Amino acid sequence: MVTATLTSKGQITIPKTVRESLHLRTGDRVEFVVHGPDEASVRPITKSVDEVFGRLHDPDQPSLTVDEMDAAIAAQMRDQGS
Repeated sequence: MVTATLTSKGQITIPKTVRESLHLRTGDRVEFVVHGPDEASVRPITKSVDEVFGRLHDPDQPSLTVDEMDAAIAAQMRDQGS
């Protein structure tokens, strides 16, 4: 079992073995999930560009011009303002 110590400022250093296991790097974000009064887990929430590349691409959706995108954004803004 790997342990760490909480500082007086409420900070903790994630041990190197855990950082390596979770592939954490400087600037990455982690999420603390509380499972009950005595248990919590830590999981990475930062994704690299390679991990999310192509997630928004839909080959069945036609490509839009910049003018069409601007018009769609303007229409959405008008709808939200109502």
